Amino acid sequence: MTTDAKYNILQEVGRGSYGVVYEAVVNQTGQKVAVKRMHCNGPENVELALQEFWALQSIQSQHENVIWLKECILQSGQAFQPMSHHSNKSDDQLLLIETCLKGRRCMDTKSACYLWFVMEFCDSGNMNEFLLARSPDAQLNKSFIQQMSQAVAFLHRNQIVHRDLKPDNILISNSSGGPVLKVTDFGLSKVCQGRVNINQHRFSSACGSDFYMAPEVWEGSYTAKADIFALGIIFWAMIERITFREADSEKELLGTYICQGKDIIPIGEAMLENPSMELHIPLKKKRSIPNDLCRLLHDMLAFNPKERLDAFQLESRIKQISYGEKTQCSSSSK
Repeated sequence: MTTDAKYNILQEVGRGSYGVVYEAVVNQTGQKVAVKRMHCNGPENVELALQEFWALQSIQSQHENVIWLKECILQSGQAFQPMSHHSNKSDDQLLLIETCLKGRRCMDTKSACYLWFVMEFCDSGNMNEFLLARSPDAQLNKSFIQQMSQAVAFLHRNQIVHRDLKPDNILISNSSGGPVLKVTDFGLSKVCQGRVNINQHRFSSACGSDFYMAPEVWEGSYTAKADIFALGIIFWAMIERITFREADSEKELLGTYICQGKDIIPIGEAMLENPSMELHIPLKKKRSIPNDLCRLLHDMLAFNPKERLDAFQLESRIKQISYGEKTQCSSSSK
């Protein structure tokens, strides 16, 4: 990557279906940054790249637990054009860039076209890698639960629904006060336009990662409360260290599920098949989970979205959780 030699790419640190992430430095200051390159070579890739850009550029203030977009650069062949929300480009100009990308014209159809996202660098990998390399820690669980709930409440206040919350999309940065979570990867996110109630705005495209998807996402009609269901799965798996093996890569991932014979079924899918299904929390370990934390998980994983907490209720409830309570939670408590 070269845009007046502003950044120097050091090494690749991650690769997915739609993009590659590199560790880089700002040549002028030596500051480390993460650079994500998304190839805009087809409608699906273009849509994902643009959704990530529109979500991150719509955030008007920085939050400690949401990845911060420093700038976004459009590459067409050897030409690089900054299009960050820090630049002075008008909405009309950005819309023109979006139209060009969606039409796959991008100035020159023979040239490779990429969006480069320059973001803050996180030095401790993703949440999945970080937690599975450590023994369970109640205080760390408490900190991560609080940070994740604050991040999602912040996104929802900014009218952003993430739609793909999972441990691999939560990065960790070390600080003097302890590990800091950063919600990232906004390729499937949606920004709700206008003054809408984010918990009533409905989406119809089923998306996300199977083991974190709410029942109504499988059905194809859902709201921002699907993010809360995903958080509930993450919290539960983190507290009990419940994992499964990803079918394709055999990678061990944090996530809760239902066993049906030798098969494991995502909880959301199983609940859709059997709405009266009772969740057994704790599932894996006999040792205690505080009663109020157990009730919180049930309220986050309610089958009916109307009975499920929203992000703002969750943020408030978490402040009241007594993490040190010794009473064991019954698996049938609601």
